[in-house]
Amino acid sequence: MSETLSSENTLQGTFQQTLQASRSLALLREEKINEVLLELAKEAVANSASILKANSEDLERMDPQDPKYDRLKLTEERITSIAEDIRNVAALPCPLGKVMMEKTLENGLALKKVRVPLGVVGIIYESRPNVTFDVFSLCLKTGNALVLKGGSDAHASNTAILRVIHGVLRKFNLSTDIVTLLPANREATKEMLQAVGYIDIIIPRGSQGLINFVRENSRVPVIETGAGIVHTYFDASANLDKGKEIIVNAKTRRVSVCNALDCLLIHKSRISDLPAIAQGLAEKAVLIYADEPAYRELEKSYPAPLLEKAREEHFGIEFLSLKLSIKTVESLEQAIDHISLHSSKHSEAIIAEDEEAVDHFLKAVDAAAVYANSSTAFTDGAQFGLGAEIGISTQKLHARGPMALEELTSYKWIIRGEGQIRP
Repeated sequence: MSETLSSENTLQGTFQQTLQASRSLALLREEKINEVLLELAKEAVANSASILKANSEDLERMDPQDPKYDRLKLTEERITSIAEDIRNVAALPCPLGKVMMEKTLENGLALKKVRVPLGVVGIIYESRPNVTFDVFSLCLKTGNALVLKGGSDAHASNTAILRVIHGVLRKFNLSTDIVTLLPANREATKEMLQAVGYIDIIIPRGSQGLINFVRENSRVPVIETGAGIVHTYFDASANLDKGKEIIVNAKTRRVSVCNALDCLLIHKSRISDLPAIAQGLAEKAVLIYADEPAYRELEKSYPAPLLEKAREEHFGIEFLSLKLSIKTVESLEQAIDHISLHSSKHSEAIIAEDEEAVDHFLKAVDAAAVYANSSTAFTDGAQFGLGAEIGISTQKLHARGPMALEELTSYKWIIRGEGQIRP
């Protein structure tokens, strides 16, 4: 079979083949899975030249000013990092077969609740070819087959990466049907969303528009991931030196990722500290949309081309670029109210020395990851010690936060008896 499919007319057959291949994965020994992953890490680096060549073709078609450009871009360093993440996944214990609960009933039936694969996982993603490596390693480790639907922006990169993955699978006499890349067209997306009975779960990774489309049109169960509208609240009790470093890192470390800071909330009593806080942002050429009190404080010191008055539409937006909104608040409660109104429930943070304020924030804010005195840039499966991740779930059913190995499993009950019948 070719690395990708050329016609949506073949998709039902493809889904059937992937489903069939998924049944053999549950029988693979963990040792063999780890061998495959370690070989893939090696081959990813060895084939970096061909992957980067394909990636350059994708990059040529995208405006460098597009926020998705950095997400699309691969480098030698990034491929090396991806390979290390794959090795990390290989080193982690496999959750399959883990006994979650065990007991014997009065009638002698022995019950076990054990972790099992989800089955066939579908991933729809935009402009992030690293996802192809990440989700394959996680799905293989958890015994899941994989249907990939990447965007047209990254199709050459994804195809090159899948060619490497299929090459490794053939070395180990494993079916290449366990991971399939669909055509980069909307028809394939629509057919994937209707693949009831073939795909067990679909996980969209990308813009809020993509996530909304998948949620509204899929007949297959969906886990929402990706969109991050991220806030950091600078409390009345905040340490200035600590806060400056946190805010600059959260905003500028990598602007195109979902854990990047979008809105700084600052207590009115600390507004005079704003020029000092913003100094590092100016050095990184961050465009600030400031509310009236913040604007008045910054207009004397912040570069004029990088300072604008905030409008309502500048709050509750994921910028994915060197842009930041600033909102002045009267209290901790007002900060929490603002977050509640605008958050995507991804990552939120407080900078404060007052332990009561910290505890209140951590309990009251509803998000998958809530931080005290730390950059939100740490919301990441590898940073959490989970290996790679399949995405950051912002919902509450099944999984929340970084979706790593355990989040890619379900469970089943195993019951052993000796002839018991129910009266």
